[in-house]
Amino acid sequence: MTTDATTARVEQLPEQSTPAPVHRVADPAPLGLAAFAMTTFALSIGNTNIWGPGADAALALALVYGGAAQLLAGMWEFVRKNTFGALAFSSYGAFWIAYYVFGKFVAPGVASADMPIAVGVFLLGWTIFTAYMTVASLRVSVAVATVFVLLTVTFLLLTVGAFESLSGWTKAGGWVGVATAAAAWYTSFAGVTNETFGKVVLPTVPLTR
Repeated sequence: MTTDATTARVEQLPEQSTPAPVHRVADPAPLGLAAFAMTTFALSIGNTNIWGPGADAALALALVYGGAAQLLAGMWEFVRKNTFGALAFSSYGAFWIAYYVFGKFVAPGVASADMPIAVGVFLLGWTIFTAYMTVASLRVSVAVATVFVLLTVTFLLLTVGAFESLSGWTKAGGWVGVATAAAAWYTSFAGVTNETFGKVVLPTVPLTR
């Protein structure tokens, strides 16, 4: 009798919910995505050959905005214990810094006959990295997954274009890169707008787990 009564009282107790985590820093994802988007846009515009000098703008952005700002976003994601965001932003921040170093210091010393291989190997490594990050992005949200799918296609096209010296593939990679930048800008805009307005505008649609 006592056991039954105790069990009944226990069953009536409300379930304890896990408290929401208290973050010491604001969400760095909108910053990282915006930095990635702008630098990708400038480089991709150059690759489409619409505005060729856009690649020069990308070189400047690569060091400061796409590189340093995105790297900082990655470090803040580590503080928030977001492994995916930390790896993504830190890596692509490093990508843009490496791009600056390659374009500014390495490329001038590479023989023109060797340049396709040098650029192709550089891009191939990032194609592989982006491909497996795309798999992980499928558990984040539709918007983030869209960015990674488009980025994988961009890197793939640019890699083939570099190895084979095919300007058409590079140009196609530029156009997909523009779409990638647009998707990243949208995701950044959605993140900052949702937080500012209490998550009532432009949901990023989490994927089913």
